[in-house]
Amino acid sequence: MSTGTTSTDTTDTTGTTGTTGTGTTDIAATGTEFAAPRVDELAALLVGKSRPPRPSALSASLTFGWRAMLKIKHVPEQLFDVTAFPIMMVLMYTYLFGGALAGSVTEYIQFLLPGILVMSVVMITMYTGISVNTDIEKGVFDRFRTLPIWRPAPMVGYLLGDVVRYVIASAVMLSVGLLIGYRPDGGIVGVLLGVALLLVFSFAFSWIWTMFGLLLRSEKSVMGVSMMVIFPLTFLSNVFVDPKTMPGWLQAFVNNSPVTHLATAVRELMAGNWPAADIAWSLGWSAVFVAVFGAVTMRLYNRK
Repeated sequence: MSTGTTSTDTTDTTGTTGTTGTGTTDIAATGTEFAAPRVDELAALLVGKSRPPRPSALSASLTFGWRAMLKIKHVPEQLFDVTAFPIMMVLMYTYLFGGALAGSVTEYIQFLLPGILVMSVVMITMYTGISVNTDIEKGVFDRFRTLPIWRPAPMVGYLLGDVVRYVIASAVMLSVGLLIGYRPDGGIVGVLLGVALLLVFSFAFSWIWTMFGLLLRSEKSVMGVSMMVIFPLTFLSNVFVDPKTMPGWLQAFVNNSPVTHLATAVRELMAGNWPAADIAWSLGWSAVFVAVFGAVTMRLYNRK
């Protein structure tokens, strides 16, 4: 049965009563009452010229960073490279080379641990490019570009999410090192300063892999190119031995490698010293990576 008046339109069907004038709907069957939008309110929203405020660059980047964290939550196997891999690296190189290079494991771990920490974290930065390439293949980036947000936010979000992975890897390696005899003379302050410098460098270094993630066609290609870049940089450095034992032509490369400057800075900071020159070199390399590869990444992202 339907009854209509000029002020109120009431419809009774199977125990349901609606009143458009008051904006309230009562579901008799369930006893649930909720507020329905008024017609004039809907009209005001549709014809109004004001828009919701755009998210800031920081909030958008943090949102995409949280998205990266949620991916780890749903696929916890992604933490293998920041847990099992660092443990394997510390134990393998310490007990493999400790006796031959330093005479004892305890003495060698004092030199090795800061360097192997730098090496491991720098190596896992390549997974940023793989994640970017995977999302491109799935078409997710097409959605990102249509959003009214700061353009670099998705890329920065990837890098912020990976910073958490770097922190986990650093904590795991330092814990293992302490268990097998590593004793940083710089104490907790020196360790935190060393890790902070490593995180800054790794964040900047990851822009290289975002560029490759956008440039190359498959994640296998990204991994292959990443290995070709990372292995010479990390192994041809002072991570394992003092460069003074190397041939002169190799010393020229090793002494000017960004990984060498970073490893020296982290090693000295954890030892309680202040290597101003190596810290400046590490921060300078970080600025160059962001300025060059960040700009190339965003150009590719806008044109992809």
